[in-house]
Amino acid sequence: MSAQPTMEPAPARALNMADALARRSRSHPDRDAILAKKGRGEWTRTSFGELEARVAAISAGLAASGVTQGMRCAVFVRPSADLVAVVYALFRVGAIPIVADPGMGRERLLQALEESEPEVFIGVPKAHAARKFFPKAFQKVRLAITCGPRLFWGGKTLAQIERLGRTAQHPVEPSTSEHDTAAILFTSGSTGPPKGVVYTHGMFAAQVEALQALYHFEEGEIDLAGLPLFALFDVAFGMTSVFPPLDPSRPGDCDPKAIFETLRDLGVTTAFGSPAIWRRVVPWCIDQGYSLPHMRRVLCAGAPVPPDLIADFHRVLPIHADVFTPYGATEALPVSSLAGRDVVPSLLPQIQAGAGTCVGAPRPGMRVALIRIQDGPIDAWDESLCVAEGEIGEVCVQGDSVTEQYDHRPEATRLAKIPDPEGGLWHRMGDAARFDSEGRLWFQGRLAHRVQTTDGTRFPVPVENIFNTHERVRRTALVGVGPPGAERPVVVVEPLKGEMPGGKVMRAGFIMQLKTIGARCPLTADLEEFLFYESFPVDVRHNAKIHREELKVWAESQLPT
Repeated sequence: MSAQPTMEPAPARALNMADALARRSRSHPDRDAILAKKGRGEWTRTSFGELEARVAAISAGLAASGVTQGMRCAVFVRPSADLVAVVYALFRVGAIPIVADPGMGRERLLQALEESEPEVFIGVPKAHAARKFFPKAFQKVRLAITCGPRLFWGGKTLAQIERLGRTAQHPVEPSTSEHDTAAILFTSGSTGPPKGVVYTHGMFAAQVEALQALYHFEEGEIDLAGLPLFALFDVAFGMTSVFPPLDPSRPGDCDPKAIFETLRDLGVTTAFGSPAIWRRVVPWCIDQGYSLPHMRRVLCAGAPVPPDLIADFHRVLPIHADVFTPYGATEALPVSSLAGRDVVPSLLPQIQAGAGTCVGAPRPGMRVALIRIQDGPIDAWDESLCVAEGEIGEVCVQGDSVTEQYDHRPEATRLAKIPDPEGGLWHRMGDAARFDSEGRLWFQGRLAHRVQTTDGTRFPVPVENIFNTHERVRRTALVGVGPPGAERPVVVVEPLKGEMPGGKVMRAGFIMQLKTIGARCPLTADLEEFLFYESFPVDVRHNAKIHREELKVWAESQLPT
């Protein structure tokens, strides 16, 4: 009997994210690709044809300066046409842009850069000044490129690189495949140190396809890129990216009037941003009596989106538009999505009764499973890991847009990834959730934020959603005082502006009202301890994820052990 021939693995297909820009520049060279402005000046416009010409020149200039495929390049460029042009030029060369949020704090940022070992540094003058003062994180940098005026640190300017590329005899032709590393994007570090997530060109392409299937973006639409990196996807969709007038490291401090005028004057049709942005913009629009007639959709992500914000959104959006709440992470996006008009009013009673926050059914092509909660690594996937129907478990996902590893962090990779004997791997989201009878996921909170008492485990989001119904409460956070396994549940309350109780009598009255709300639900009926905190510490990227670890430490300092 002859031996059966073995199946050879399919060869990797040629793929490069920069190809999307080349296609758009050929089909619509004169259409606006990017709208941005400096200060209060006029909007500057960059067409797809102009952007492609810049990318071609910068990529050729980088190649002539010694930048090659696989070389790591730290990018610190403000949201602008320069940012998109630089990243797409690096894609085309096959180099690897490393993108970290400067707002993560100096120590974390320097640690991230030291781990990622960039050989090229492209940044604004302020970033280069920091490079000279903290050289340890930049030991391997061989080429420094300044986006703007160059001072005492040497190297080249982006303008010089671009001029060099325009005189090059041959343009750069991409030679990457779907499995080649395209970029390293850092997590926000909201529940631990920021980690570099390794993206391939194939994963980026899969994300583009998934987002397109979910939201039906159309060529020629105008997108307000509240998260600057989303502009990289806009190019693939053939949409115009608008960089709004806000500090991307402090979106919660944006000027609502400036954001509204941008939406109105430019005819913006879609927007992606943190709940912190819309917490300022939407109430301002309601107070002023303004609506957003051009909008088709809003994607609101980065933290659970309060139902009252969704309801307020519907007061300013046209009837055909909606606000969507995609669920995912830097390591896996998108996992699921939910339309706001499915939340309010139909799911609102369940949310306010402690069911958690619904994030929708898994999108097509994404496998989602819930496993028993455990803190250590899992060496192999097995169906016996999964919880029974209706139970809360840790969210695990598998799909073509799920990243496979962290950069230079093998232990973090081992903890977060579960190899599947049947092929591929599962990513552990670090979130607790349950499925309802209709196959929708209900988010319960981060596993790192669960409160482990002598009576069992409490998850923060269901509890917080109950107390957030108080008319004088902006948000709440459930934290545990004491060691895990013997924690006391404490509800920390951030009142609305101007509603902070000023004395013992006012605090007692406020607490009594909260206890009355809690008594209506078995989940919260036994909660006795409440503290008031004027303004919660939040993450830098979205200004929306509550730093419960900080609140836990503070609560322990306020209460007797």
